[in-house]
Amino acid sequence: MKRILIALSLAAGLVLPALAAAADPAPVAASPHTFTGNFGLYSEYRFRAIAQTFKKPAIQGGFDYSHASGLYLGNWNSNVNEGAGYPGSNLEMDFYGGWKPTWGDWGLDIGGIYYSYPGSDAIFSTTPALNTVITNPKTLATHTGAVNNKEVYLGGSWKFLSLKYYHSTGDYFSQPGTKGSHYLDLAANFDLGNGWGINGHLGSFRLKNWSIGTDATNANYNDWKLGVTKDISGWVLAASYLATSGKGSCDSVNPGYYCLGNKLPVMAGVATKNAANGTALLSVSKTF
Repeated sequence: MKRILIALSLAAGLVLPALAAAADPAPVAASPHTFTGNFGLYSEYRFRAIAQTFKKPAIQGGFDYSHASGLYLGNWNSNVNEGAGYPGSNLEMDFYGGWKPTWGDWGLDIGGIYYSYPGSDAIFSTTPALNTVITNPKTLATHTGAVNNKEVYLGGSWKFLSLKYYHSTGDYFSQPGTKGSHYLDLAANFDLGNGWGINGHLGSFRLKNWSIGTDATNANYNDWKLGVTKDISGWVLAASYLATSGKGSCDSVNPGYYCLGNKLPVMAGVATKNAANGTALLSVSKTF
């Protein structure tokens, strides 16, 4: 009898672990693909600190795909005001892609972005300064049709700091002779814990105007931003203040480059505002 009990015990010792192993499914390998979406409401839309919605609210959102290798593709969209330079259009659609690998606390970001404004129909022409001697007829340039912009960028990051350089590969937002315009973005995003965070930014923009052989200095500016965020169950509340050195005075005698109207063309009866002045921004957004 003891031999039978011992045999049964040995058999159970072999069978039960085997059954337990069979019942426990093998771990599923993590997918290298990630898909996310984002949506937000903003008190206004500022692109590189310049007002894009005539200082009115904006609805923004998009979709992103990323691969474990660091490759990514995405689309982002926002309402805009045609007076910001997009006659006939009230929508911005951005398409971008690149490679963003990381090594510990370090990161790299290489890619390109295309800005599109469906329905836009603009006529931009270049008028040389009065004291400019024209020696090449190509300096008189004109753009007719849809507004767009193409840029490549190169960036690096370390922990909560990042630095990125953007370079236009065509006329900057279809303004003739501005190929090579560029923007430098230095940013910091620091996690305080418990859903709180602070962020800061310094930027510098230079508009290249090859049509007259010089920089269009009236369009050049620096900007900065300081803000705070709070994450509540995935919803991010944000408040910030930003300002620029851009020339946006709407003095009728000497208007600044960034004095923009709510309609185009900017003529008598069209409301205008300084699109480069300092302002507070509020938003609520979510990534899903």
